[in-house]
Amino acid sequence: MTGDEQTSAPADLTRRKVLVAGGATVAAVGVAGTLTVNASADEANSEATGDGDACYTLTSELVEGPYYIDADKLRRDVTEDQEGIPLTLTLKVIDSETCKPVRNAAVDIWHCNAVGIYSGYEAMGSGGGGPAPTGEPPTGTPTGEPPTGGPGGGGGGHQEPTDDDRFLRGTWHTDRHGHVTFKTVFPGWYQGRCVHIHVKVHVDGEWTDAGYEGGHACHTGQLFFDEKSVLLTESVEPYAGNTTTRTTLDEDSIYPDNGHEGGLLYLKYDKKHIARGVRAHLTLGVDASATNDGTGGGGPRPTSSASPSASAS
Repeated sequence: MTGDEQTSAPADLTRRKVLVAGGATVAAVGVAGTLTVNASADEANSEATGDGDACYTLTSELVEGPYYIDADKLRRDVTEDQEGIPLTLTLKVIDSETCKPVRNAAVDIWHCNAVGIYSGYEAMGSGGGGPAPTGEPPTGTPTGEPPTGGPGGGGGGHQEPTDDDRFLRGTWHTDRHGHVTFKTVFPGWYQGRCVHIHVKVHVDGEWTDAGYEGGHACHTGQLFFDEKSVLLTESVEPYAGNTTTRTTLDEDSIYPDNGHEGGLLYLKYDKKHIARGVRAHLTLGVDASATNDGTGGGGPRPTSSASPSASAS
């Protein structure tokens, strides 16, 4: 964490009400337990600090999906009352051409809870009284719309929220080093998709008394978890109660199969006690001049015998 990340932000401020003052953020979230790392020490240090940055390739642009709600909560702790393994997610946003940190960008994250339900769409979620979500479609469709038979049925693009809940959603700004940290829970899974978190980066806007105004989305992506970590969660409640057949990372039709460039997170956790918490981090290389709103960037991974492609429907 940097020296300017010291003060706490109210937990439920909306974009229309928040007063963004002088780089105020909240304190870092610690995770107990001996940690294991799925990255080399050098890579982890490079990702976690602002020193000695090397140029990064562009992080893959992926579909936004039908469950995005525009910056409804300006906060770093998005957990609310959701049960699950504590997850501290730190992202660093850099310009892929200059390698400089992208300051004061607005970063959105959103994901399902431990049993596969998205807030705002509980009537469409597994266990929410409706059919299980069928996942984001392969990109390249005109509006990122779900396939026929998906939530809401018959396509239709972005789905209108069915309720007012907003757990596991939030927006916050990057600091002067390009970092932003969220406190959440390890996501669960639902029909047709591997475990993932959605992310969107907005730039060229302005933080005002009303929140973040204007600008454009320069990156829309998804963050992924390796199979080893997800398997460990299956024995922990409430994940253990999720009876939906889980799609693995290799079977997922959206993950581009290109490692950290495609959104695969670096993870730290105690492999014997993952329930104590997980730390995740990744550097996002973005083209700040581009507009990537998640409706046409990136495509499904190619199908091969070594890497079967699961249907997103």
